[in-house]
Amino acid sequence: MNIQTPPAEIASDNASVIGRPTREEAEAAVRTLLRWTGDDPDREGLVDTPARVVRAYEEFFAGYETDPVELLARSFEETDGYDEMVVLRDIRLESHCEHHMVPIIGKAHIAYLPAGRVVGISKLARVLEVYAKRLQIQEKLTAQVANVINDVLKPKGVAVVIEAAHQCMTTRGIHKPGVSMVTSRMLGAFRDDPSTRREFLAMIGGQRGGFEG
Repeated sequence: MNIQTPPAEIASDNASVIGRPTREEAEAAVRTLLRWTGDDPDREGLVDTPARVVRAYEEFFAGYETDPVELLARSFEETDGYDEMVVLRDIRLESHCEHHMVPIIGKAHIAYLPAGRVVGISKLARVLEVYAKRLQIQEKLTAQVANVINDVLKPKGVAVVIEAAHQCMTTRGIHKPGVSMVTSRMLGAFRDDPSTRREFLAMIGGQRGGFEG
């Protein structure tokens, strides 16, 4: 078994924050928001809310602590010549809108065409999760997942499609429930070869006109 490490020039965009507030400061900020709503943060039902919110945010935004490049660093060439499409479909997606900090819920489909090397399929889902567990817009999330797979694995092509509902649109503002946003990023053979793109879209059950061009 041969294991390949990505070249050093591939940089991670793992975010870092200078002067990151302490947990106590974060909890104090939640208390301020509770007071701003008009409620009393010292009443029984809310007294532990600041600590709970901070713990929840640690889970929601854990992606800032992980480097997606490292997740893809272990790849394998013992494939017996397999060079067909690898597709992981219907991956549960949970993220948060960077404009309103409310949930984005949906699913993603990820595919790549190996160029002699493959990666464990769980790593594809993990890469999606790393980027999703950051403040996001769906367009950027779609591009980030496709780009890092393309940069690290250097396959013949990468395709990512995300379908998601945004609570910033369904629970506030325009209030339009039941609406899904669909974004795609096609690289290499998936962009250049219409038959490869059609095969991928057929496999995920999504031959939408907008992706056929």
